[in-house]
Amino acid sequence: MTRTESAERVEEDGDAELIRRSHDDPEWFAGIFDRYVRQIHRYAARRLGTQAADDIAAETFLIAFRRRASYDLTQRLARPWLYGIATRLIARHRRSEERFLRALCRTGRDPLPEPMADAVVDRVAAQEKDRVLAGALAGLSRGDRDVLLLVAWGDLSYEEVAEALGIPVGTVRSRLHRARRKTRASLGNDDPTRQDA
Repeated sequence: MTRTESAERVEEDGDAELIRRSHDDPEWFAGIFDRYVRQIHRYAARRLGTQAADDIAAETFLIAFRRRASYDLTQRLARPWLYGIATRLIARHRRSEERFLRALCRTGRDPLPEPMADAVVDRVAAQEKDRVLAGALAGLSRGDRDVLLLVAWGDLSYEEVAEALGIPVGTVRSRLHRARRKTRASLGNDDPTRQDA
């Protein structure tokens, strides 16, 4: 099998194949990093700010690399596993996250940089709503906030959130319902985190 054929096979087999191959040749794990580092970094940045996200993303992949031998190879996609690791790391930074959300509530400044023209227009229009949303997020329990942000910012399915957090899908649904209800109430029944089907 040529390298091209080998790379195509890995693409077809998914993340589990990359992780399996990394047991013998650690360089294969770079494929997992390349696929998910931006998503994990963006999720962490939304939760804790860009500076902390650098550390969270790096630590997430370091932990994943060290634990790759225990990865369940029947799980084709590593995304929920990685988000689970990142969410647990973020929980360690919970106090920082809550301070960050309270500061965002006061200032209305989003942690992610945007192009200047878009930023000026968007920030003027959304500054007050960002403050209210940040206040609502800061007021949620950690479990409810984790579920809401994994769905809204991590773009994970209910099943992926359940896998990432090690909880039943029913718990994901109830936490998400509660978190959405509280954020809608804080935003005057306008829920920007809702993903319409």
